[in-house]
Parts: sequence; structure tokens; C-alpha cells
Amino acid sequence: MTHKNINLKLKVWKQKNSKSAGNFETFVVKDISTEMSFLEMFDVLNERLIGEGKEPIAFDHDCREGICGTCSMYINGRPHGPWHATTTCQLHMRAFNDGDTIVVEPWRANAFQVIKDLMVDRSAFDRIIQAGGFISVNTGNAVDANSMPVEKDKADASFAAAACIGCGACVAACKNSSAMLFVSAKVTHLALLPQGSPERRTRALNMVAQMDKEGFGSCTNTGACEAVCPKEISIENIARLNKEYLMAGLTLEK
Repeated sequence: MTHKNINLKLKVWKQKNSKSAGNFETFVVKDISTEMSFLEMFDVLNERLIGEGKEPIAFDHDCREGICGTCSMYINGRPHGPWHATTTCQLHMRAFNDGDTIVVEPWRANAFQVIKDLMVDRSAFDRIIQAGGFISVNTGNAVDANSMPVEKDKADASFAAAACIGCGACVAACKNSSAMLFVSAKVTHLALLPQGSPERRTRALNMVAQMDKEGFGSCTNTGACEAVCPKEISIENIARLNKEYLMAGLTLEK
């Protein structure tokens, strides 16, 4: 692919904090290499703004390797941008054309309050994990890897669910701001492994209860969450969560 530089117009959401009103501000960036990542383009813009004595655009980032999930933002109305199964930090500027206008916004969900500009508070996910996304283990000597056999299909499904990075794209894409894909991935990851058995009866109940407490909406069954997930987490996990929740309720009632 031929390397080239492009010029772009950015319409970026600026908001001082969760209590203040926000608005879009327009920025023009020139000579942006198509080999830059989207966040590197923001780095160039922020360096220029700081040099001009202006306030830079606040956005989350950490690993920049598609692992941590903190780089979350809407790009032209789609979580993480136009490329399928790609985080914002792995999105490259060759996805855009010279002269394009790019609209960038933070996640829009009651449970994800804006901290500043493109940064949102996703600690609601942490509290959901604390409610049941853990296992009871003996912290003595390491157990031999082959001492606890796991069926391959269950291991594969568990590992696929464990790929969830908690970015919140599923919530952002859902018209009800549901966190069901996130919660179902975390429940599935542990429910399919024998190590997850001790808390299995209460895990789904507690995590769903915390999800509701945080203000996330109910599942819409439209599949928008799966479509934008950078790790391609399947909505089959939501069906498994519903089963785990139902079975836990029936078991604990006895």
C-alpha cells in the first residue's frame, strides 16, 4: 500500500466535566500519514494545541495494542471506528480519505459519565466484576495443569469469552445501553471451567443485580453489541447468561 499524507477536518466533542454542557469543536489537521494510528493522529494534534497554548483533547489510552480497551470512542457514529474487530488504537488513518470530516465522541450511556472530552468513567464495569467475576482458589502450591481435565469445546468457548477487554463498545452500540454482552462474557468465562464452580450459583445473580444497579438497560436482541465488539464476542454468551441466571434462581429457591 502506498504511503501518503492526508488533510482532515475533525469535529471533536469537548466537555469540561460530567456536570458541564459539552459541544463539538472543529480542528483541522494537515499532512497526517496514512500509516499513523488514530491515536497518533490525536497526539500530533494535541502537540500542536499545547504549542499554541491551548488545551489538548483528553482521551483514554494505555497499551495501544488492542488489549486494554481504554481507547474507546465513537468515530463517525461507530464505536472504535469503521474497521471491523478493531480497537481505536489499532485503527489506522488509511481508513480515511484526504479531505474527510471525522466526528469523534465519547460513549453515550447513563452508566458511563463523561469525565472530560472523550474520557468516560467505566468503573461500573469494575463493580460488576467485583460482584461475582471471581473464583475461590487455594493459593498454595501451583496445581499441575493436567490435574483438572476440561473438555476442549468448553475450554475454547471459555477462552473466547475471556477475550473481552471491557471497552464498553457493546454498551455504546446498544440503544438501551445494555451491558449484557460484557456481563455474559465474564459469566461464561468462569461458568464453563471447573474452577468457576464454587460461585456458579450466585455469580450470575449478583453480577446481573449489580448491572441493573449501575443503570444499564435491558438487552435489545438486535445484535448491535456483537457487530461492534473489537474482540468479536458472540451473543451466544447472552443466551448462556440467561440460562445461568435462571438455573441459579431455581437452585437457590429450593
